[in-house]
Amino acid sequence: MAATLPRAVAPPPALLPLPRAAPLLLAGRAAARRLRARGARAPALAATRRSWAVSARAVLDLPRRRAPQKPAQEAADLNDILAERGACGVGFVANLSNEPSFNVVRDALTALGCMEHRGGCGSDNDSGDGAGLMSGIPWDLFDDWASKEGLAPFERTHTGVGMVFLPQNENSMAEAKAAVEKVFTDEGLEVLGWRPVPFNLSVVGRNAKETMPNILQIFVRIAKEDDADDIERELYICRKLIERATKSASWADELYFCSLSSRTIIYKGMLRSEVLGQFYLDLKNELYKSPFAIYHRRFSTNTSPRWPLAQPMRLLGHNGEINTIQGNLNWMRSREATIQSPVWRGRENELRPFGDPKASDSANLDSAAELLLRSGRSPAEAMMMLVPEAYKNHPTLSVKYPEVIDFYEYYKGQMEAWDGPALLLFSDGRTVGACLDRNGLRPARYWKTSDGFVYVASEVGVIPMDESKVVMKGRLGPGMMITVDLETGQVLENTEVKKNVASAKPYGTWLQESTRSIKPVNFQSSPVMDNETILRHQQAFGYSSEDVQMVIETMASQGKEPTFCMGDDIPLAVLSQKPHMLFDYFKQRFAQVTNPAIDPLREGLVMSLEVNIGKRGNILEVGPENADQVTLSSPVLNEGELESLLKDPKLKPKVLSTYFNIRKGLDGSLENAIKALCEEADAAVRSGSQLLVLSDRSEALEPTRPAVPILLAVGAIHQHLIQNGLRMSASIVADTAQCFSTHQFACLIGYGASAICPYLALETCRQWRLSNKTVNLMRNGKMPTVTIEQAQRNFIKAVKSGLLKILSKMGISLLSRFVLSLPSSVI
Repeated sequence: MAATLPRAVAPPPALLPLPRAAPLLLAGRAAARRLRARGARAPALAATRRSWAVSARAVLDLPRRRAPQKPAQEAADLNDILAERGACGVGFVANLSNEPSFNVVRDALTALGCMEHRGGCGSDNDSGDGAGLMSGIPWDLFDDWASKEGLAPFERTHTGVGMVFLPQNENSMAEAKAAVEKVFTDEGLEVLGWRPVPFNLSVVGRNAKETMPNILQIFVRIAKEDDADDIERELYICRKLIERATKSASWADELYFCSLSSRTIIYKGMLRSEVLGQFYLDLKNELYKSPFAIYHRRFSTNTSPRWPLAQPMRLLGHNGEINTIQGNLNWMRSREATIQSPVWRGRENELRPFGDPKASDSANLDSAAELLLRSGRSPAEAMMMLVPEAYKNHPTLSVKYPEVIDFYEYYKGQMEAWDGPALLLFSDGRTVGACLDRNGLRPARYWKTSDGFVYVASEVGVIPMDESKVVMKGRLGPGMMITVDLETGQVLENTEVKKNVASAKPYGTWLQESTRSIKPVNFQSSPVMDNETILRHQQAFGYSSEDVQMVIETMASQGKEPTFCMGDDIPLAVLSQKPHMLFDYFKQRFAQVTNPAIDPLREGLVMSLEVNIGKRGNILEVGPENADQVTLSSPVLNEGELESLLKDPKLKPKVLSTYFNIRKGLDGSLENAIKALCEEADAAVRSGSQLLVLSDRSEALEPTRPAVPILLAVGAIHQHLIQNGLRMSASIVADTAQCFSTHQFACLIGYGASAICPYLALETCRQWRLSNKTVNLMRNGKMPTVTIEQAQRNFIKAVKSGLLKILSKMGISLLSRFVLSLPSSVI
């Protein structure tokens, strides 16, 4: 939905000639028709029509248009406008000489005003989804205020500034301010004062006005630290302590630090982009000087607009969606117990949690980036870890920059990527940069001028530009990055940035010494069960005759999933009177806002089913021990490959049987069986096992010894290990008869399994190939001739293709990012 909005008009649409209004309206209707043909929902269609209508109104200069008139400029061609589409409008302006200037802020606000059509508005057509600006701290402005208040000028290297949203209620605001001051005082910081931020309320929409917080700035002095990075870390800890100290207060949700730093500050709100500079009077003051500015216009996609959700966040501004957010949050929670670094001086517990399910995907991505940055990583390195490019089979990287591939390979097993269409602009006050997701689904252009300025924007024509001054220009492609070092004045483009980061450590040497792969193992060439035994197993584990004939046999013969009619007319599993496997209770999940959709066939280079098996190390420390893992080309294993894993001495595998005895009375309940299984897994991991294999293999099936549903077993152990801080120490593999369709494979992977060996499905393929019916069909030419090995290979090929299809529907490129969380009510 979000990606359907038209790209920016340059200059502002109000300056276009009158005849251009009709093409804009027609283009909007055409865009809506294309979306409807692709199955888009009503909100996406409405957003598209609304966006084009706004542009057309601007062309006609109707009274609803509020932007001031500006000097006429050359307009962008309509075909160019239609060439790219995106959601939020983002960009930055940077001065390579690192000289603070009001012109930088003015240019950023000008560009932001041209992105009005990029954002959404509330029902009052006046309350924006959010707009904001990040810059260096305007010390001249604050010193001027301090002198008027009778305060001494600020000691810039040891002063932190917080931009704070406080509760509306005066009593609650007083309580919040007291709680904030107490934390700073307890931490040994001196509170220098509070500054009410001047604003113009008349430009705020009705809805935004109703929820508008009190906006103040707090100034604190950090005397106990001298290093600039240590000062930033101290302020980061203070903010975390404030969040923990106030979380039980009735006004906790109304207290929010937009920023707390000695380098950067953020002005943002639930505003339209063209009124941000009118609302915050500071932004009109020529004493507001900064060497850089990041601006953002928000289009809300997965959260309702709120003042704190406006961007930029503390480090970045984000255009797009993170479709793996649930899995990312789950894994961040999983690694909380393992994250340690000397820079925190033993205070890691005070930093938790690292994510917030109530926050937006952008806010959680920002939180992960902030943790890495404050722990000593550079902004470029943090972005490469969080949003890696598609480096497999990359012609340039593989030939010229193999060290970059080694970097990505190393972190593939340590940090799951945050996946989805994304353009990220980021800054720590010393470096400003931008990077694009691996699919390149968001536009980003950049240009450098002869007078020492660098611009990046999701639009062209957002700032008046003398083309004769442009000495470099380009656009970010999939996975590309550009950074500006404000201290040295260097502009580094994609490969230069990544080479510098990847060359810092011998990642390639570590991988060669520790990482290993499972070599392909031939399929079994003969059945291991007789006809009666396999039939008993199929019935015991929920296979119907339709499942065998229409699903497994089709996949074994054709190498692809069976084709069914659209729709499903059977009752939902929860309402059905028939018995169902647990997988049937989990239905479709797809990317509702990702556009365009990922095509797993045409975009095979950016998609992968690779997984890593073994212990995940501490992401804040870099060393060879973190590369000690096993790489699998796909999560679907045959019996021989599973046996190879079980023989790996470094993994110390532990096989856990999922069967339990129901004759033990209450002790034989399913609940107790799951608890016992979790305790057994816990003990195995604590004793050093890095691989847990949950198996329901049994030579003799007994009515009094059923198997725990494998999805329930995997999800329960996954959550149990997370809660006990052990999830990063081991991988989970399911050796099960209860899995034969791609939906079932996806569920198991989504709820914690790294790999699956579907031994009964493979045995069914072998039995099918040797059956008289199959032999006769092949002999008569009514079915393609396949061997026993080919039948099993076809089945696994179909499963892998199905998994790629599921990933594409969810807007995900890598299987390693496909992790959900099983609700505790189900466990």
